[in-house]
Amino acid sequence: MKKIIFVAAILTSLIHLVNVSGIVSFSAMTIRTFHLMMMLFICFWSFLERSQQWSKLNRFIRSLEAVLALISGVYILVRWESITSSGGVTTKLDILVGILAIFLVLEATRRATGFALAIISGLFLVYPFIAPYLPSILKGKGYTLSRVTAFLFTSTEGLFGIPIGVSSTYIILFCIYGAFLSEFGASEFLYKFALSITKNVTAAAAKTSIIFSALVGMISGSAAGNVAITGSLTIPMMIREGYEPVKAGAISAVAATGGQIMPPIMGAAAFIMAEIIGKPYVHIMRAAVLPAILYFLSIFIIVHLEAKRIRFKVHEKEEVSFYRVMKEGWYFIIPIVVLTYMLVIGFSPFKAAYYSILSLLIVHIVSKHKVDKDLVFKILNALEKGARDTVPIAIACAASGIIVGVLSLTGLGVRVSSLIFVFSWGNKLLALIWTMVFSIILGMGLPTTAAYLILASVVAPTLVKMGVSLLAAHMFVFFFGCISTITPPVALASYVAASIAKADLNKVGWTAFKYGLVSFVLPFMFVYGSTLLLEGTLFNILFSIVFSIIGVLAIAASIVGYFKGDLKLWQRFLLFGAGMLLIKEGLFTDLVGLLIVSFIYVLKPKTKEGIS
Repeated sequence: MKKIIFVAAILTSLIHLVNVSGIVSFSAMTIRTFHLMMMLFICFWSFLERSQQWSKLNRFIRSLEAVLALISGVYILVRWESITSSGGVTTKLDILVGILAIFLVLEATRRATGFALAIISGLFLVYPFIAPYLPSILKGKGYTLSRVTAFLFTSTEGLFGIPIGVSSTYIILFCIYGAFLSEFGASEFLYKFALSITKNVTAAAAKTSIIFSALVGMISGSAAGNVAITGSLTIPMMIREGYEPVKAGAISAVAATGGQIMPPIMGAAAFIMAEIIGKPYVHIMRAAVLPAILYFLSIFIIVHLEAKRIRFKVHEKEEVSFYRVMKEGWYFIIPIVVLTYMLVIGFSPFKAAYYSILSLLIVHIVSKHKVDKDLVFKILNALEKGARDTVPIAIACAASGIIVGVLSLTGLGVRVSSLIFVFSWGNKLLALIWTMVFSIILGMGLPTTAAYLILASVVAPTLVKMGVSLLAAHMFVFFFGCISTITPPVALASYVAASIAKADLNKVGWTAFKYGLVSFVLPFMFVYGSTLLLEGTLFNILFSIVFSIIGVLAIAASIVGYFKGDLKLWQRFLLFGAGMLLIKEGLFTDLVGLLIVSFIYVLKPKTKEGIS
């Protein structure tokens, strides 16, 4: 069973690499169908690896699901050309296979991502049949089973729509890219690099965690995965330094969540955003730079002020020489630079990832001065890991395809969008608040990709109609979809961190929520001021950067309760308000915010005797 998965995963990765390289170019429908077919097969077959205690019947059912995934994929590959040439005419067999494919996607969603997305997809799937019987704004035209199935299975609006298209091009390539970096030792290099620049400073362990998470997040873009990679190393280190397990887990969760908004990769949802709004990916990446920097700066300042407040001593860390770290792992910098440079000059993201992988192999061979068996094994393992890491994201994209397809077929998205408009009474701020609430609720328990796809289809159009720019509207829902991973009651990143820290789940979740409060402010600010998205004149952008940094400092100080010394409650409220004014674009608000910060600073609050 392991050999079958190994071969299937490597074959999947190779086909996608060959397609991107241009050696053999497949049509969009062909690569999407192949991609979904193999992701379903790997998903179902992977469970057989861990099913030694299952009954023969259960093992037979799982095997049958894997085989049926292949059959349904091959069927649509064979039938696709005939269906399109006939103008979309389908047969009863097409509908039966389509029903099977939809069922397999829902079952795989339940297994790969959990019940939440599977239930939501199922509810959307039921809607076309019960729409005539629903009240008020939800009432709509009813559809037959054949019509719904044909739309979802034999068109590019459902299972094989934009979500799976992005997964079959951008996402799998970057998963393979991340797997190559991981397999060749990039994670260890990035950890030592972060450690080398934070040694012998206040709260060194926490700052190492933040920098490490930012660096890993640049190439992974998964909050829970980022916590698993970085937290296993940095959370025990923070606890040894003196942090409570709850705070150590919270810092790791917040830092890891920032990886989803940190260029150049920014997680899978950013690639889908580029496709939906029709802008080059580099435009999305540029818009996210300053919010990402402010996000990480806020948590960096929070841990520093927290350490100052409780009088952390500077601990001598293990000797990690920056020079030695760079000497041993310099070649990991090159593929990251190649990736970023190619994205900036206009290459497609998957071309950039492809050539970055090639550059990694070249510099690895040059640094080792030879090609050995280990290189071959590392390549094969990276190809396997890349495909397997793509599975939960690809399955989530397929499930999202069902949701987007139903919204497109029935017009439900327009009606829900109108509902938000009604609830907000046409007020932009209220609409943004409702959007934030919807985004966080939908994001709880869902992968960021799936949450963003739903929000982009249902909620973002309302913001655009109310005068919010297309980019700002999508960045707004993207941001809140990301930070839902640290928002209780369901905070996936916080839960992973809590398990590593062996701390209470809810306490870690609420502490992470508090540390991440700046991230709840930023989306509102870049809706009302485009300079945070690096749009506008150079002077205005630089002006906004300076005052936004001061604003982040003010909010961080208010959260910790320390600014040159312990702050009283009213001083914390004033600083928080000042921070929001400073982040908001506008000369008057900046001056008022700066006056408040200066006033608190001049007061020189007394420093409380803390603990070491």
